[in-house]
Amino acid sequence: MSTVSLRLPNFLHKEVKEISKEEGISINQFIATALAEKMAALRTQEYLELRAARGKRDKFEKALSKVGNNHPPDENDIAIK
Repeated sequence: MSTVSLRLPNFLHKEVKEISKEEGISINQFIATALAEKMAALRTQEYLELRAARGKRDKFEKALSKVGNNHPPDENDIAIK
C-alpha cells in the first residue's frame, strides 16, 4: 500500500470529516472509495466510447428490425422527439 500526502481546502476537509463520521468510516477509506468510484466512471466512459466506435448503423437497424412493433410503449418510456 502507498502513502500519499494530500492537501485539501479547509471546507473539503471539514465535509469529508463529517461525512466519514456519519458513515462510520475513516477519512482515508472515504477518499480511497471516492477515488475508486471516479476512476471507474472514467474507465467506463472510455470503454463505452470505444465500444460505440465499433458499432455499425446497418447492424443496429437489422437487430432493431427483429424486435417488431407489437408492443406499445410502456407508460414509463420516454418519447424521443
